[in-house]
Amino acid sequence: MILFEHVNKIYSNGFHALNDINLSINQGEFVAIIGLSGAGKSTLIRTINRMHDISSGKLLVNNIDVNTLKGKKLRNFRRKIGMIFQSFNLITRTTVIKNVLSANVPDLPLWRSILGIFPKKDWISALEALDKVGILNKAYSRVDQLSGGQQQRVALARTLAQNPKIILADEPVASLDPITAKQVMSDFKRINRDMNITVLINIHHVELALQYADRVIGIKNGNIIFDGSCDTVTKEVLNEIYGEKLEEEP
Repeated sequence: MILFEHVNKIYSNGFHALNDINLSINQGEFVAIIGLSGAGKSTLIRTINRMHDISSGKLLVNNIDVNTLKGKKLRNFRRKIGMIFQSFNLITRTTVIKNVLSANVPDLPLWRSILGIFPKKDWISALEALDKVGILNKAYSRVDQLSGGQQQRVALARTLAQNPKIILADEPVASLDPITAKQVMSDFKRINRDMNITVLINIHHVELALQYADRVIGIKNGNIIFDGSCDTVTKEVLNEIYGEKLEEEP
């Protein structure tokens, strides 16, 4: 479970990104976070794996107080939380399989990581992860020869190779065309359903959020102003979240 208790985040420039957030997310949920740019969506998900520290309150992940973690304990904690970015964050001049294998570098002895020698179990895990996202046939292709959608699937496979309990995705389909975006969202949904991995997606496209997520959280000016199932998201709710920009933003 992920539990926010009166969480605030104030950046060094004085910007109040999160305001008294109280929120609980159960294991296995698929949650979409929607709102205007600058509303606090990215900040919210990035506090979960301590990419951003909270300013006050308490944040628990599986009963672990995230803000107390340091050093090796923090690194081990992050290993169970996958992170997917809009920009893919891949090494484009090498193969797909090597990108997926890179997820296991932190667990290798120094000499293995320097030489790039991975044990057999890591190769098997990497190939299985590629199979789960439907691009096993691209394992030995260079990443820069793939489409944007295929590259995002490589990023997802790399995350799966970590064997995560939680996947955080920050605008994972924002740079993809509509058809490819739906394919990638289907991958997230299948992984969520079949592997019981909690998925939190910060997403710009409301229609995709409503189609694939189980639950929607609406954020405005650092405040949660809606939290409910997709079938309870009405036009009035969207107007409250997006205001006059409703037609532009989703």
